[in-house]
Amino acid sequence: MRANVLDYSHVDDRCADVENTRSDKELSLKEFVDIILEVSTLLLESGAHCERINRNVQRIAQKTNYKVEMLISFTAVSVSVTDMGNEENIVTANKKIIHHGVHFGILTNTSLLTWELAEDRISLQELHQRIKRLKDTSRYSVWLVRLFIGIACGSLCLLAGGNLIDGAFAFVASFVGLAVRQEMIKRKFNLMVIVICSAFVATTISGLNILSGFGYLPQTSIATSVLFLIPGVPLINSIIDLLEGYIPTGIARGAFGGFILLCIAVGMFISMTIIGINNF
Repeated sequence: MRANVLDYSHVDDRCADVENTRSDKELSLKEFVDIILEVSTLLLESGAHCERINRNVQRIAQKTNYKVEMLISFTAVSVSVTDMGNEENIVTANKKIIHHGVHFGILTNTSLLTWELAEDRISLQELHQRIKRLKDTSRYSVWLVRLFIGIACGSLCLLAGGNLIDGAFAFVASFVGLAVRQEMIKRKFNLMVIVICSAFVATTISGLNILSGFGYLPQTSIATSVLFLIPGVPLINSIIDLLEGYIPTGIARGAFGGFILLCIAVGMFISMTIIGINNF
């Protein structure tokens, strides 16, 4: 029969075409696990709480024939994926996260991509490609971040009752303190050492306002110059995780945030002791 006559000269091209046009349900288990780990670790590194990560992953799993069970810890994500067509076919894998950061743009765009998948507007392969591109999204210029962090801390100083001189000290202190933090992160120093050094530099610069006596409420410049170091997202996520039943991760995030606060206090204490501020 004609249907049995095959032209083997184009087998490689045909295999490539089949590979590129496979449906989401035909993805291998290993490929699907790689996608799940890519999405979940990206969300965790960008500041998502555990239930948000789980919702996004389950939204993806609903478009396949795979069942996903997850274990999210503070430093890694472990997944166990079962093929519902053959329940003996199970793959378990984990992936360590690189850092804990905050990027609301990545969180929002990842959620939008999983909703597009759920509404059949993109395929799972396309989701994977766009997630990879999302990871490589260019960040804001470091100088732009430093400028607006300085403006934010200076503005908070004014809102706390300080005058323009107090605000200027807070601006310069937070600008330089953030620059120290960013440069030490680039050189891969320990995070807690980074926080202590940044708090020390910011407090020393803003403390000059008290020594000079130029400002109206110089203590406000000290109090607001270190606010860029406050771990707001980890502390909020800690409460959310505890309320939603992710107890170990919630405790770990709370301890992480609390230790950063301790390091801020240590840096400020060292600075105020050295420059002789004892009436703060």
